[in-house]
Amino acid sequence: MASPRELSDFLTAVERRAFKQAMFAVHNEESALDIVQDAMMKLAEKYGDRPSTELPMLFQRILQNTIRDYYRRSKVRSLWTTLLSALSPTDDENHDPLESIGGESGSYSHQLPDDQLQQSQLLAIIEKEIELLPARQREAFLLRYWEDMDVAETASAMGCSEGSVKTHCSRANHTLAAALKAKGITL
Repeated sequence: MASPRELSDFLTAVERRAFKQAMFAVHNEESALDIVQDAMMKLAEKYGDRPSTELPMLFQRILQNTIRDYYRRSKVRSLWTTLLSALSPTDDENHDPLESIGGESGSYSHQLPDDQLQQSQLLAIIEKEIELLPARQREAFLLRYWEDMDVAETASAMGCSEGSVKTHCSRANHTLAAALKAKGITL
């Protein structure tokens, strides 16, 4: 069993190399710092009681999985940001497209009528497809991407494991993407 001092020494020793590894992977200093911090926290919380000889391999696996999670989140956020940005009436970067859902009719009076029609039709299609998702997939999808909860918060809210949340979200994304593509909506 690694003592708290051994764990601390190990994390101090790998900090710089882990940061460089994350920087090479994501090309963003702030994201790399977050990834390394998350990996270190996961190691300390879940595997701090392991023998010190196991720590290097465990940390590398955790670091690589955290980098993969970063890319998965980026891909999903990019997909939904692209889709939802089509709902924005202007190039206003402070506009939240989710605020337009369920808005009052005529709330975008500065839009052209055919733009309003396209937006309302797109929203109706998205809402309908979300309604058709199985309950757990819909719940995970809405909590993760519409309420912007992280995996742990979503798992806690849903009363399931983080792995289940990831599975439900992945399935919901694939189902929604296929349904939208079948309707001729491309991103």
